Amino acid sequence: MEFTTVLFYIFALLLVVSGLKVITSRNPVSSALFLVLAFFNAAAIWMLLQAEFLAILLVLVYVGAVMVLFLFVVMMLDINIDVLRRDFKRFVPMATLVGAIIVVETALILWHGYGATATALRDTSAAGNAMAGWSNTRIIGKIIYTDYIFAFEVAGLVLLVAIIAAIALTTSHKKDSKRQNVSQQVKVRAQDRVRVVKMASEKTAATLAAEEAAAAADSAAGKNG
Repeated sequence: MEFTTVLFYIFALLLVVSGLKVITSRNPVSSALFLVLAFFNAAAIWMLLQAEFLAILLVLVYVGAVMVLFLFVVMMLDINIDVLRRDFKRFVPMATLVGAIIVVETALILWHGYGATATALRDTSAAGNAMAGWSNTRIIGKIIYTDYIFAFEVAGLVLLVAIIAAIALTTSHKKDSKRQNVSQQVKVRAQDRVRVVKMASEKTAATLAAEEAAAAADSAAGKNG
């Protein structure tokens, strides 16, 4: 057995174990950290397959950006684990059905990609010979934007819909939340914002003392009279 094969089985075993710990861990922070470990092992498997671009992309995008965001959100939110697990049994049948469907689809993809052919196929066309000296990044870009351009655009549309749905869910109107209404701010008039109030002029301390003295003299004269 070659050394690369041993490394593949080690990384694959760590990937499976970390994936199981993601869904079985009771602490959300631990689940996120195990997911980071799973991404690193998947990147190592990509490196063994000589797909360096995909490995670096997996580490930079998912580990460096997405999982850091997940960790910040999980650590800042005060998540009550008991409340989350209170209705766990109610969703077990649906989760089992969805998991079974995913397993069947993955098995069909693997069988079609590896089990249907007994020997490895090589592209002997002129285009395949022309791409013999290309790098992985260039080959992936050509395949994505030529053969799989429709699937790539559909994936981008799905991500766009997901972003719009996330923004719509976070901007839902609640009684306790305060937010600005841009349309009302644009339609506002100057007289609605500024109100002129007439007030008496302020009096100095000397004037107040003189008025108090005059009032005291008047009250004294009234008593004497």
